[in-house]
Amino acid sequence: MIKPEIRYELEVAYGSQYGLEEALAAIESLKNRAPSCGKKVKEFEEAFADFCGTEYALAATSATTGLSLAGIAAGVGPGDEVITTPISWIATAMAFSTLGADTVFCDVDPRTLNLDASVLEARITPRTKAIVPVHLYGQCCEMDAIREIADRHGVVVIEDCAHNPGGEYLGKKSGSLGDMGVFSFHQQKNMSTLGEGGMITTDDKELFDRALSYRSLCCRTYGGSSKYLPIDEEAHPMGKEYWKLYFDDMGYNFRMTDIQAAVGIEQLKKLDGHNATRIRLAERLTAGLSGIEGLTLPYVDPRGTHVFHVYVVQVEEEFPLSKQDFMWVLYTEKGIKAWSHYMPIHLTDPYRAQGHAEGECPVAEAAHGKYVTLPVHPRLTDEAIDYMTGCIRELAEA
Repeated sequence: MIKPEIRYELEVAYGSQYGLEEALAAIESLKNRAPSCGKKVKEFEEAFADFCGTEYALAATSATTGLSLAGIAAGVGPGDEVITTPISWIATAMAFSTLGADTVFCDVDPRTLNLDASVLEARITPRTKAIVPVHLYGQCCEMDAIREIADRHGVVVIEDCAHNPGGEYLGKKSGSLGDMGVFSFHQQKNMSTLGEGGMITTDDKELFDRALSYRSLCCRTYGGSSKYLPIDEEAHPMGKEYWKLYFDDMGYNFRMTDIQAAVGIEQLKKLDGHNATRIRLAERLTAGLSGIEGLTLPYVDPRGTHVFHVYVVQVEEEFPLSKQDFMWVLYTEKGIKAWSHYMPIHLTDPYRAQGHAEGECPVAEAAHGKYVTLPVHPRLTDEAIDYMTGCIRELAEA
């Protein structure tokens, strides 16, 4: 009989882990009247940039809005093309579609299911404005090859790092491998800021400044930081007119709150430890599932650090159950919330309406019929992992 606490953590299957530190940080922010986008946001941005090894970081309300800001900063608009992967959460593409760009889908590597750099260049046209590789499931794409192609064609690279804060490739952190990186702090991610949140990283001051401007209604002012500057007519950049606001364009309100940032600072301190737990649990899963006929286990690229946002297996024809039946039995009979991340974006209704169809990305389409994501998160115990591997072996031998 499965213990109730194990069943709960396998059904609430993803995400980070909060502790007393986050609670105290939230309380402290409440004592300070929980401001919007104040000192704690700036502190979080600086800490995150330092963690990623970039010059700048900009907090946002989500990775989706972060991608939109990155697209705006890169000048993406109507008539432009943005190349991305078909296997990701639909927001990866929609963030640029809502800016008026056309999405071009590049097929995936059958081992990692990341964007396949070997077929990328054929998708580039004179209208290509940006390439958006997604570090899927916690593993970085082949960023050296992607950057080489992008640089040759003068195309901006925007990393979607939603799945792998702390992930590395060739010794560099995700978020520092492209022109910009975008992270998610949604409740299901490796670190979270009270359910939602995002971050943009870059070394390019011009890109940072454009994203910063559009994050807050395209308002050019010293007001956001002026309350922390000396109250002195000579010292203040605006003098007695410190209160004036200047609006350069139509913008957005994508500002993170201080209470989210306060929690994010504590989550960032724990990220390396939480990722290490994910890696160890994934290794235990691999050891427990090795040798099962018809079950392909995750490929880990030795050039990087896979931080296992989820653990993905592929259910082949030799396995006694179909993907659908495998997931259903795990969930309904074993209490294990297996999932399928994700529906190929180009086959969703909004993109079918734009003319995308079957056959466009055959590797991704074939993989969609096989891939299943299993829970891996820092709240799981070795006992829970052993229960999961035991259940899967039982189904394999049925």
